[in-house]
Amino acid sequence: MENIRSLFQVMTRRFGLLNKNCCSVGGIELSLIHSHILYEIERQNQPSMQQIADTLSIDITTFSRQIQNLIKMGFVRKRPMPEDKRVYILSLTTEGKFVATAIDTEMNQYLNEVFSHMNEFERETVIRSIKLLNEAMSKSSVCCKPIR
Repeated sequence: MENIRSLFQVMTRRFGLLNKNCCSVGGIELSLIHSHILYEIERQNQPSMQQIADTLSIDITTFSRQIQNLIKMGFVRKRPMPEDKRVYILSLTTEGKFVATAIDTEMNQYLNEVFSHMNEFERETVIRSIKLLNEAMSKSSVCCKPIR
């Protein structure tokens, strides 16, 4: 039987998921977690801090530190929800939107290049398999716990 862990180890390295920084936009190095946060803020419509932390399976304390870094970098705005001042809503600044779009473009180009080495059937098989794996992981009792 093939060593499944080994397959994931190699894929993780090839995706650069072990790198300190995942991407560079305009000379600014961003960590993988910052990239994920910007992506989710852009994807969700005026999310709360807790919504994004839950989406990314990050405890709120760790998440708050990351948000503070992104605010200092000028990419994220945080404001209290008018109906409940204890809840903070996140949005991207103009610069944050630019960075999120640049990362998205870079990642799509990377994935398109990777998939260009496969025929259509192989691409569809891989994508279908990733969807199946994601679905199984969402049902797992041992997967995707918040980072402590």
